[in-house]
Amino acid sequence: MPSDRKVPATRWSWDGALSGVVPPMISPLTESLTLDAGALPRLVEHILDGGCSGLFVLGGCGEGAWLTLAQRAAVIRATRAAASGRVPILAGVMLPGTGPAIEAGRQAADEGADALVLGSPYYFPASGDAQRRHIEGVMAAVPLPVLLYNIPQATHQVIEPATVSRLAEDGRILGIKDSAGNFEAFQGFVAIKRGRPDFRVLQGNEFLAAASLLQGGDGLVPGMANFAPALFASLIRAAKAGDVPTCARLQDQISDLCSLHTHGHWLPALKAACAMLGLGNGIPSHPLVPATDAERQAIHDILARHGFPVAAPSGRPTR
Repeated sequence: MPSDRKVPATRWSWDGALSGVVPPMISPLTESLTLDAGALPRLVEHILDGGCSGLFVLGGCGEGAWLTLAQRAAVIRATRAAASGRVPILAGVMLPGTGPAIEAGRQAADEGADALVLGSPYYFPASGDAQRRHIEGVMAAVPLPVLLYNIPQATHQVIEPATVSRLAEDGRILGIKDSAGNFEAFQGFVAIKRGRPDFRVLQGNEFLAAASLLQGGDGLVPGMANFAPALFASLIRAAKAGDVPTCARLQDQISDLCSLHTHGHWLPALKAACAMLGLGNGIPSHPLVPATDAERQAIHDILARHGFPVAAPSGRPTR
């Protein structure tokens, strides 16, 4: 059921929110795979204390496509309550078909999300026209603005700049998060801003964070901002100031931190890093399993050399 909790009047704008850091939040889970209601508010406070400007739930880092409708509702509701109107909540509806995406989008609206995050349909091939019909179909059914999401490594379909340009003719399209790692295509998304200056282009590939900001991108949606929000907020400030040497230094640190994703599957590795800072317990949804002891030790060592206050890694969580 939708939450009836009252929140303060909005303290944010879309322009400000999408010109900063909007982490794709992990979904902290218990051993029984229900939402960890104690960990999620701690995670939200950690992210916001680090200077982030929005919260993206139920994306890849949030395991949105693998969670049940009940789990998805719990994540949105708890995040909305924890944020208490300070920043917008963007809810991923990255599902394979238009019908399931509409169902999830309506649920997100009922639970208090401020916008949807929509990408290409998947499983079956989808042309640019099919992608456009999918996104327009969800928008016709759900009265929320939309941030587009290009992540072909998950959907196996690229959303081309030409398709995005057509969709951007609708003012309810806020912008795009691009995680494909194709900088030429990213620049194609940035070019859309020439005809629509309020269209926001955000980079999700952490290796391209500094370059994207310095080449006309607006903001960042980095998974590692779950545990290192202040690092990415510092990069945003340096880029806005045109401080290229600081951007280069921060990018070097970010790129080295990315090596933690090479220790086992990237998602349990990210959750393990968060757990070492007291942000959840490292448990992913099925069929993934937590990081092993050896993987956790390697992740711990990476965090420690960057000065994160991590205790000695414990054994892996039970399931």
